[in-house]
Amino acid sequence: MKKKAPNKLKILNDPIYGFIQIPNSLIFDIIEHPYFQRLRRISQMGFSNLVYPGANHTRFHHALGCIHLMQKAIRVLRFKQVEISKEEENGLLIAILLHDIGHGAFSHALEHSIVDNISHEEISLKFMKKLNNEFDNKLSLAIEIFEGKYHRKFLCQLISSQLDIDRLDYLRRDSFYTGVTEGNISSDRLIAMMNVKNDELVIEQKGIYSVEKFLIARRLMYWQVYLHKTGLVAENMLVNVLKRAKELANKGEELFATKPLKYFLYNQINEENFSDETLKMFSKLDDYDILSAIKEWIHHPDKVLSLLSEMIINRKLFRIEIQKEEISKEKQEKKKTKFLEKINISEKEVNYFIFTQKISNQAYSLEKPIFILNKKGKLKDISKASDQLNLQALTKPVIKHIFCYPK
Repeated sequence: MKKKAPNKLKILNDPIYGFIQIPNSLIFDIIEHPYFQRLRRISQMGFSNLVYPGANHTRFHHALGCIHLMQKAIRVLRFKQVEISKEEENGLLIAILLHDIGHGAFSHALEHSIVDNISHEEISLKFMKKLNNEFDNKLSLAIEIFEGKYHRKFLCQLISSQLDIDRLDYLRRDSFYTGVTEGNISSDRLIAMMNVKNDELVIEQKGIYSVEKFLIARRLMYWQVYLHKTGLVAENMLVNVLKRAKELANKGEELFATKPLKYFLYNQINEENFSDETLKMFSKLDDYDILSAIKEWIHHPDKVLSLLSEMIINRKLFRIEIQKEEISKEKQEKKKTKFLEKINISEKEVNYFIFTQKISNQAYSLEKPIFILNKKGKLKDISKASDQLNLQALTKPVIKHIFCYPK
């Protein structure tokens, strides 16, 4: 009896958009691949769930939401007589599906601790090239679009720009799961207002207020969620735990770790030596490896590692001060001296517990403008087209200084 071919045109249920359709068997097979399934085990918002308990969604959720919105955008543009071939459609869908595949455990924390000078975008590209080999070069166009090298600029802008599909999903999704309603943008309205003029992705004049709301929502989400002081301090503590573990590993000390985590702790990984073997190990590393290690490190004899690990697991986070001026050296030294009287560690080790950092937020950059298409067919930068004076202010980066120390 002939074996029945499996149905790969699945429909998934999403809490935000309802039904999401997987459009073809190639995309189904990419989603089924272990590289992509790993995203189920990578949190979208790192330690933000220590502030917003509902923020437990993953990169997997986000990627599927993006492919749904991209399908909508393609339909809208085709309806407006913008030619997009079947190959370009597939390239767009694969590029947006895989745009975050290179994210490490707890999203951004690994980029600053156990992997040196290589961004998640570069790792995403390595994954895409590896998958391209496995899928008989069917991802070549998606890679070209993802890299911004495709000759049709607006297709690249759908993947990466100041009003791209990625942002349209994560703002709405993160708003939903955190319960922070300020970020609840109308992605449907923004997509419905999309058009193409001079090979540039633009928004029709009718959508100007939706763009204004989008930019203001993004600014509010950054200060209220992504740069929330508790989330910031938790992520910095995680980075410091991993840095300390790496420091001990470099000295040859034995540390509990899963095989993938051990590989990154005991090897110096950077852009130059990021090999196929490294990619294979990276594809097996996720939030669970990090959390299981931190839980075990509580019992490690190294005081710095055990204390930081215990603080993270039991949510005994540092106090954090945020201000516009730089933190004075005198203030830092005073806190360090006081802490050293309490705990027997070296002056160098105290920097794991007391530290400063600069944070910045620029809601809108004039370098990659969002263009509004007026009724006469002319393009105008949103900051000039809008009568909302706040938009001019959003073009200036806001820089703040944080100071973290134990309570």
